[in-house]
Amino acid sequence: MAIFNNSDIFGQTTPGNSMKWEFTEPEQNTFTFSDGEETITLAKATDKKVRCHNLVWTAELPTWVSGGSWTNETLSAVMQTHITKEIEAYGDGCYSWDVVNEALSGSGYTSNVFLDVIGEAYVPLAFQYAEAAVKNAGLSCKLVYNDFGIESPGEKNAAAVAMIKKIQAQGIQIDGVGFESHFSTSYYPTTSDQMTAMKAFTDLGLYVQVTELDVACSSASPDPSELAIQAQAYYDTVSACMQTENCTGMTVWDFDDQYSWIQPSTNDGEGAADLFTADLSPKPAVTAVSEAIEGESCSVCS
Repeated sequence: MAIFNNSDIFGQTTPGNSMKWEFTEPEQNTFTFSDGEETITLAKATDKKVRCHNLVWTAELPTWVSGGSWTNETLSAVMQTHITKEIEAYGDGCYSWDVVNEALSGSGYTSNVFLDVIGEAYVPLAFQYAEAAVKNAGLSCKLVYNDFGIESPGEKNAAAVAMIKKIQAQGIQIDGVGFESHFSTSYYPTTSDQMTAMKAFTDLGLYVQVTELDVACSSASPDPSELAIQAQAYYDTVSACMQTENCTGMTVWDFDDQYSWIQPSTNDGEGAADLFTADLSPKPAVTAVSEAIEGESCSVCS
């Protein structure tokens, strides 16, 4: 916990699973918020902000939602209740909410129960419900769309821009966009491409953040040359944010390899994606991130 608690290293945190629908409303109208409250308590103890994550997502849904027999009206009501209850429960412990997570696939929408029943309108509707819940509770938290694959120019980035313009056209609150930024040593966008992708959203008056950054290596035991490539990927991403007006934060998706979601057994042999090893030894990427923040050239990159 010493690394997590060090506010010189981390100033905000995101719960990985504890605030997702499957864990907060496992049965209809049966709510449990205790695990998420633990994250908020830990964060408050060291003056960290909490990016609360997430309200509506196609994955990690309880079966009563994903397998239910719904109409537009009944599913919309369920979504409204869930969003409202969760925002009220965590209150000012959240400085922002990922309202909708990963709604897009390529140039279109990801198939899920909300799309199948409500249609594309479920996305602005979720933001509408979130906006109302925030205002009715007297809160001031930001409302965010979060996704992967939008970190460089292309069809998914363009689709996200188009979707957000529709939300804005309806006068519904949306404040920011989260760039998940799950990369690997075999693929990561250039600093220039990431800046272009970010500008597509800041031009809409939104802020952007890097929200789930990690860089997978080809194995759990990368050699020094691959660690230098990993450092370059971290450096380029942090540099893009630092050079983009209204890029307001960067979050890594776990900071040590022991707890990373990227493990060789489940990711085709890939691993070692985080800043620190499983025994909490810093990798070259730690130096690279620090140098990117300071605007210095990378001394450990390839």
